[in-house]
Amino acid sequence: MLGRAPTRDERRLAWALWLLAFVALLLAERAVGFVRDEGIYFAASESYANWFRLLFRDPATALTDAAIVRAYDINHEHPVLMKQLFGLSQLLFHEGLGWLRPATAIRLPALAMAASIPPLLFLLGSALYGRAAGLFAALSFLLIPRHAFNAELACFDIPVVAMWLLVVYAFWRALEDGRWGFGCGVIFGLALATKHNALFLPFVVTPFALWRAWKQSTGLPAAREGLWRFVGLFAAVALLYGLLFVALGPEGFQRKFFLLSPHVLLFGALGAGAAWVLLGLHRASAPTARALLPIATLAMFGPVLFYLHWPYLWHHPVERTAWYLAFHARHEHYPWFYLGQLLRAPPFPLEYVLVKTALTVPTSLFVPMVTGWLTVVGRGLLSLSSRTRAWVQRPSTAEALVAVNAVASILIISHPQVPHFGGVKHWIPSMAFLGLLSGAAVVRGCTALLERLRARRPTLPSWTVEAPVFALLMLPALLGLVRVFPYGTAFYSELAGGVPGAASLGMQRQFWSSHVTGVLPWINAHAKPHARVYFHEVTGYSVLDYQRNGMLRQDIQPVWSPAEADIVAYQYHQEFRHQELEIWQAFGTQTPVTGLYVDETPHIIVYQRPGT
Repeated sequence: MLGRAPTRDERRLAWALWLLAFVALLLAERAVGFVRDEGIYFAASESYANWFRLLFRDPATALTDAAIVRAYDINHEHPVLMKQLFGLSQLLFHEGLGWLRPATAIRLPALAMAASIPPLLFLLGSALYGRAAGLFAALSFLLIPRHAFNAELACFDIPVVAMWLLVVYAFWRALEDGRWGFGCGVIFGLALATKHNALFLPFVVTPFALWRAWKQSTGLPAAREGLWRFVGLFAAVALLYGLLFVALGPEGFQRKFFLLSPHVLLFGALGAGAAWVLLGLHRASAPTARALLPIATLAMFGPVLFYLHWPYLWHHPVERTAWYLAFHARHEHYPWFYLGQLLRAPPFPLEYVLVKTALTVPTSLFVPMVTGWLTVVGRGLLSLSSRTRAWVQRPSTAEALVAVNAVASILIISHPQVPHFGGVKHWIPSMAFLGLLSGAAVVRGCTALLERLRARRPTLPSWTVEAPVFALLMLPALLGLVRVFPYGTAFYSELAGGVPGAASLGMQRQFWSSHVTGVLPWINAHAKPHARVYFHEVTGYSVLDYQRNGMLRQDIQPVWSPAEADIVAYQYHQEFRHQELEIWQAFGTQTPVTGLYVDETPHIIVYQRPGT
C-alpha cells in the first residue's frame, strides 16, 4: 500500500520505541570514549553557540561576515545543523540547567536523532509488511554493535541515516497525501544541512516519482501532457545551466553567480514554472500532481534551506558552497587495513563494502538482510518474463523503493575511487532499509512455520512463533554488543571469527581513538603528579575533553611524541607499527605495563618510561 498513515496504536508504539531507544542510548553514553571527529565538533559547536549568544546580545555585529567567520570558520567543511544543536544543547543542559556533563549535553541531540530511527523503521515496515516485520526492523537496528556505537556520538553519520529514512518516508506518504510532498522538500533541506550524503537522495527518489506519475497519467491525455511539460521544464533549465557553465567556464560560472544573475533567475523560473505546471496538472489528475510534487520541493526547498541554515554562506554563498563541495569531491584517503592489505590510495577493492558488511553485522541479522533483498530482486526479475510471471507476486513500487535504498549508499561507497575508511558508518543509510527487508524475510519464515503448526493447533497465535524466532535471531547481536561495549569499532561477526578471527584475517582492529578510555583509569591511578603522557592518535581537543568531563586527571600533561613522554598509550594500527618501535627505542623497553585487550587482541598498549 502506498502512503498509508499509521494507526493510533502504531503511533503510540512508535513513540514508545523512540523513548526506549533514547533512554538506552543516554544510559550507555557516558562509557563511550570521544572519537577524533568529536574533538573538533565539540569545539565547533561551542563556537557556534557563542555566536548565538552574540546574536541575541548584539544582532548588528553578529550578522557581519567578520563575526560569522570568527565563529563558523572552524570545521566549515561540514554543514552546521547538528553542530548548532550540539552547542545549544550544551548551553541549555550543561551551562544553563547544570543537569548534564558537557559531553552528554553536546551528544544529546545526536542521541535523539538516533532514537528516531527505530520508530521510523517500525512505521514504514508496518505499512509495507505488517507490524511484526516493522517491529523486527526497529528492534534489530540498534542491536548491531557498530550501529549502536555510532549512535552514541556527536557526529553526523547516524543523524543523516534518520534524515535519509525520513525523506524516503515523507516521499512515500506524499504519493497519497499532498501535504507530505511539501514536507518532503523541507526534510530534504534539513538532510542537506546534516551531511553531504543527502545530495544523492534526489537521484534515488526521482525515478520512482516519474514512474508513479507515468502510471497515474495513463489514459489521461491532459495529465500526460502535464507530465511532459514538467519534465521538459526541468530538462530545459538543466540545459540552460549547462550552456552557462560551458560558455563561462568553471571559474566564470562561479564568479558570475550572484543575486540578479541568470543563474538565480533560472532557479526562480524553475520554481514558478513548476508551481504553474503542477497547479494545472492537479486539475487534470491529482495523483499525477502528487507524484511530481516531491521533485519540485526537493529542487526548490533543499538549496534554500541549506543556504539559510548556515550563516557561513550568507555573505559568500557561491564561493563557500563551491569550496565545500570541492572538499568532499577530493576528500583525502586514510590508510585502512583490509584482509592483510594496507589500503592507502585508490583504486580500492570493489568487494570491500560487501565483505566489510558481512564481517561486521551479526550473522543472525545479516543472513535475513541478504535473503530479504534477494527475494525482492528475484521476484522482480521473474516477473519480467511471461514464462515465470505467474510464479511470483510482482514487487510493489514501495518494495522497489526500499530495495533500491537498501543498496544506494553501498553502491556509492563501493566505487573504487571513493575513500574507504571509517568502518561501516558511511553506508549505514542502506543498512536501515536492509533491516526492513530482513524483517519481511523473518516474518515470511515465521508465517510458513505457523501454517505448519496450525495444522495441529489451529488457534495458535502468531506471536508464539514470532517472539521466540525474533529472540533467537537478536540474541547473538545483543551478546556481541554487550561483549565489546563500549568499544564498538572492535566488533566483528561470527563469519569473521569474532574479534580474534578478524585480527587473524588482517582486518582493522579499531579506529577513531575512542578505545583509549580503557586505559584512562590505570593512567589516573599510576601516573606520577604532572606526568607527561603521549596519547597516540588522540587529538588535543579530545584530551582536554576527557579532563573537562572528569575522565582524566587535570594535572596530566599531554605531549606529542614518545621522546617527551613518561607514559605512552599506543593505539594498535597496522599503519603505525613503526611508531611502536620508536616507543621501544625512546623508553628502552618493549614490555607494556598495561593495555586494553578485547577478546585477548591488543587495542591500546601502555608503555611507561622506566624510573617514572
